[in-house]
Amino acid sequence: MKALLLSLAQSAMPHLMLAPIALPLVTAALMLILREEQQRLKIALNLFSTALGLVISVVLLVWSNQQGLPTSLGVYLPGNWPAPFGIVLALDRLTALMLVLTSTVALASVLFASARWHRAGVHFHPLFQFQLMGLSGAFLTADLFNLFVFFEIMLAASYGLLLHGSGRARVQAGLHYIAINLAASALFLVGVSMLYGLTGTLNMADLARSMPGIAAHDRGLLHAAAAILATAFLIKAAAWPLNFWLVPAYSAATAPVGALFALMTKVGIYAILRLWTLLFGTESGASAWFGSLWLLSGGLLTMAFGAIGMLGSQRLGHLAGYAAVLSSGTLLAAMGFGHNLLTGSLLYYLPGSTLAVSALFLLSDLIDRWRSEGSESLPYEPLADEAPFLDAELVPTVGMNLDEQEEVLVGRVIPAAAALMGGAFLGCTLMVAGLPPLASFVGKVAMLTAVLNPLGLGGSAGHQPGWPGWSFLALLICSGLLALLALTRAGIRHFWAAHNRPAPQLRLVEGLPIAGLLLLCVWLTVAAEPVLRYTQATADALHSPSTYVRAVMSAMPIASPVYLPSGQPITGQEQP
Repeated sequence: MKALLLSLAQSAMPHLMLAPIALPLVTAALMLILREEQQRLKIALNLFSTALGLVISVVLLVWSNQQGLPTSLGVYLPGNWPAPFGIVLALDRLTALMLVLTSTVALASVLFASARWHRAGVHFHPLFQFQLMGLSGAFLTADLFNLFVFFEIMLAASYGLLLHGSGRARVQAGLHYIAINLAASALFLVGVSMLYGLTGTLNMADLARSMPGIAAHDRGLLHAAAAILATAFLIKAAAWPLNFWLVPAYSAATAPVGALFALMTKVGIYAILRLWTLLFGTESGASAWFGSLWLLSGGLLTMAFGAIGMLGSQRLGHLAGYAAVLSSGTLLAAMGFGHNLLTGSLLYYLPGSTLAVSALFLLSDLIDRWRSEGSESLPYEPLADEAPFLDAELVPTVGMNLDEQEEVLVGRVIPAAAALMGGAFLGCTLMVAGLPPLASFVGKVAMLTAVLNPLGLGGSAGHQPGWPGWSFLALLICSGLLALLALTRAGIRHFWAAHNRPAPQLRLVEGLPIAGLLLLCVWLTVAAEPVLRYTQATADALHSPSTYVRAVMSAMPIASPVYLPSGQPITGQEQP
């Protein structure tokens, strides 16, 4: 019986790969049928679908991590046509990691939105699910045409989500966001068309297989097509100088939308990492590691831009936006070395930094609401047993700690909501700045170790440290210091320098997502060893793409049954 159940599970797993795309599509279609007044039902459907998507993503991640099994890299043919002629979905460790990260941030965002923001405009819930559909499809697809399709689904939903809640600032930032992404989509199409004209295929595995055979006189055109395509991805990854749109757009969006948008830059990072290691890896002949110095230089400049932007920002929304830019720059710079050990380290750094930036977007909404006049706040009424400690006239002040107004500090109770927000802000500060003991520090140490010892521990050949390595090391440390200064200044202004401020009103559905995201950052620290093993296995597979290519190109469609004239199917024993 156990063997039968395992066999059924193995046969059903490839079909489960379709669920991250089909589930949000069906959920969004169902919610569009419902009236806008049925908000309770819509939020329940949204929460259930997103939570179910997270469970499915975790199952797929466990399945993809089965060492030594042929099913560890799943290939699904939705149209039952073999590659490169039909649509192909492929699931490896990197895809599974991005699916779990997407579902986690999405669940936190929709839970936070259920408190108030989902009522700020119409069609929030269907747009949210279409956004998840586009994100999941972009990670699962194995050909460039469908990557473009899912990008457009994702972007079309993001246009509506960015404008959700209206207001002049959102409309202005939304129009800029739409314009720059339309330009990026046009570049995407141009680059894809040039690649198709050169190779006759858009399947990623087939493209990788055809790279060594490109004629020498066509190499320049190939590199131009790759550069145009990379420019489209770099716009989405918020690389400098193509990231001028990000901070105004993300900070103008509502808090749950900004938290979800923290994933959008990682889609560009994913696309570059996937295609660069496939098409321009060690097996691509004369074009091996084409554009590596451009990625490295662009990443270093993006890191500097993000750190300086954080230092010059006063608003928490802008700080979170520049933190997203800093995270993208770090990932791009580390990727540009073309080193499998460094790739494994950056893949460990990626989820932690994304979770921290998403939590910072959510937290900024609570803190801004706490500071604003007329915000949803409750007056702080001391309990009877603590009242004497709050009245300076009733307590002798000799030998006691006093504040600037000579009021007694000892015995003053910090409201639970304010304590939670302060602790969460401290956690975000540690993660964004890369300070111990949380996961970002572990990721940065792992990256620095790989940069300073590029060929150690079985590492693949790539750039030696030289000036790129030392520049990356210096910027990694200095950007963390600048981020620490910026966030510390903001923390002092919002928490320590506040006088006579009422206690914040914090609903459970607002505090729980932030706490959950930061607890996951703590878990990444505690489970650093197994997670690093997973990300290193992911990086090793990316830098040796022959397994991916072979699995995709050898996937065979399911044979159609043969029927007798009577209508009965012929069994396997009767077929010739």
